[in-house]
Amino acid sequence: MRDKAQRDKPWIFRTYAGHSTAEASNALYRKNLSKGQTGLSVAFDLPTQTGYDSDHPLAKGEVGKVGVPISHIGDMRTLFDGIPLAEMNTSMTINATAAWLLALYVALADEQGVARKSLQGTTQNDIIKEYLSRGTYVFPPAPSMRLTKDVILFTTKEMPKWNPMNVCSYHLQEAGATPVQELAFALATAIGVLDAVKASGQCAPEEFSEVVGRISFFVNAGLRFVTEICKLRAFTELWDEITRERYGVTDAKQRLFRYGVQVNSLGLTEQQPENNVARILIEMLAVTLSKGARARAVQLPAWNEALGLPRPWDQQWSLRMQQILAYETDLLEYGDVFEGSPAIAAKVAELKQAAKEELAQIEKMGGTVAAVEQGYLKQQLVESNSRRVEAIERGEQIVVGVNRFVETEASPLADAAEAVVTVSPEAEAGQIERLAAWRDARDAKAVAAALEGLRKAAKTGGNIMPPSIACAKAGVTTGEWGFALRAAFGEYRAPTGVGTAMRNDAEGLDDIRAEVDRVSKKLGRRLKFLVGKPGLDGHSNGAEQIAARARDAGMEVVYDGIRLTAEAIVAAAAEKRVHVVGLSILSGSHMPLVQDVVARMKEAGLDDVPVVVGGIIPPQDASVLKSAGVAQVYTPKDFELNRIMSDLVRIVEGTAEAAK
Repeated sequence: MRDKAQRDKPWIFRTYAGHSTAEASNALYRKNLSKGQTGLSVAFDLPTQTGYDSDHPLAKGEVGKVGVPISHIGDMRTLFDGIPLAEMNTSMTINATAAWLLALYVALADEQGVARKSLQGTTQNDIIKEYLSRGTYVFPPAPSMRLTKDVILFTTKEMPKWNPMNVCSYHLQEAGATPVQELAFALATAIGVLDAVKASGQCAPEEFSEVVGRISFFVNAGLRFVTEICKLRAFTELWDEITRERYGVTDAKQRLFRYGVQVNSLGLTEQQPENNVARILIEMLAVTLSKGARARAVQLPAWNEALGLPRPWDQQWSLRMQQILAYETDLLEYGDVFEGSPAIAAKVAELKQAAKEELAQIEKMGGTVAAVEQGYLKQQLVESNSRRVEAIERGEQIVVGVNRFVETEASPLADAAEAVVTVSPEAEAGQIERLAAWRDARDAKAVAAALEGLRKAAKTGGNIMPPSIACAKAGVTTGEWGFALRAAFGEYRAPTGVGTAMRNDAEGLDDIRAEVDRVSKKLGRRLKFLVGKPGLDGHSNGAEQIAARARDAGMEVVYDGIRLTAEAIVAAAAEKRVHVVGLSILSGSHMPLVQDVVARMKEAGLDDVPVVVGGIIPPQDASVLKSAGVAQVYTPKDFELNRIMSDLVRIVEGTAEAAK
């Protein structure tokens, strides 16, 4: 133990935040900073993440829902108004459009006279995990990796304090990854990116160690407390080995496994949500107790994120948890309290060995990009998540308040008025009006010239960052930047990971399969179920599990992946002659998107095809959707997938009988 004066510095305290408008988000950031938050973590809305302007048809209903809309440098000015960029450590959760948002940030810093070399922060910029879990990819893997490489090379030269990439295992765990898969898939991504930088010939050998040293990670910590501590120690040791043995990095500081963390949101429950406070605290301990593998930055979800957007008070509660641990306890006065533990050492060794075996398998396939394109990584995650869901359904994995100890008192927190933040339709309308005014006021010739420079760099292989910064300064919009690169690179649809073959080892489905067979005979053909994800929401874990369970229950399943238009869903329903449509929406845009699909179904003469909906949907919204014609609404509390399958069979049979 050391003297209190020699306490370690605490990690960076963050909250992941942003919604509605740049102005509202700026007010939230300034309020959180005044409460002792020491870094910003910016959440962008889905149109911004996928390279669309707020007034694009695909952005309808999505503007400002899961983050802040940033359509041009004017929005960026508003977002950081009164926040000194030279003093701030800013993390931006952005991937497909990372180069663009970083360009806007750099352009703003240039405007303010802030030296680029002084800027500190991180762009997530991990496109691989977008193909596997979060779904905000745009371009095919090869050009996407090229953009990642460009950002890394640019920041290494111009922004030496910036972390150009967070190799992101966080969303892998959210998608069902085991600790071994989280280790292996994230490390394989880092290897793929560094190999691409090295192979480009655009990085001098003497600069490569600096590139390695600026790569950071963004990880998840779940409730299996000891395993999570060991996973992070394994990450630290494996990264040290890889950077030393594969890349020859001799400076131990540049081999450090530097990571930020948001603890697990997947395990937060809609039932008895107050229990989430204990879950979040325990998960935070997993990434802070072990000094040898301690997080550099921590952001915690709020207790009510399974219900909707948290309020400032909810975020404050999570921030105070971090501050109490850092300042009221003696944690930072000690060395690594796990050093020398045989149990910890054995578990770390076990995880490392299994991760090395998985890494070897990925390498054998040709690396992480090949493993994405062949569908291997996605399929592994879908199967792991299926096993997790089934274990909860069977009660083998206990979730307090969900499948055990479900008796409960009414919650004064969850039942309070305005328990979550809601984004008004006026926020989207206002953003669109401001965007139109921005386009009218800018220099059209300067915009055209900047876009031509961007297109030229995309085609010739030049680094994308300088022309992107020029575009930002000229007033180019997010959608214009995105479509210029779409024209050069094309778009991509990743494998869904949901195979067509029924699983033979699925348990508890005999009765449901019999019902599916019985109703299929009445229908005169196999019961057919379309699973659709309208809008820009790419979180497909729930849709994948529903599709896989329906397949295993004997239904014929139509599932074409994420980001479908309402028109495409209705057209597929008509063409495939489906008996029921299931819509999955987790972005908070369920009201306009579902109502659009239902209206188009009626216009297409598909009134006799029932629609069910799943997502984070408040009770009052569920009532409105049912009034609009939705047959059933499911939320995270409906974890028993077999019961949902039984409901689908009942709904289809009832609809068929009513039509006679």
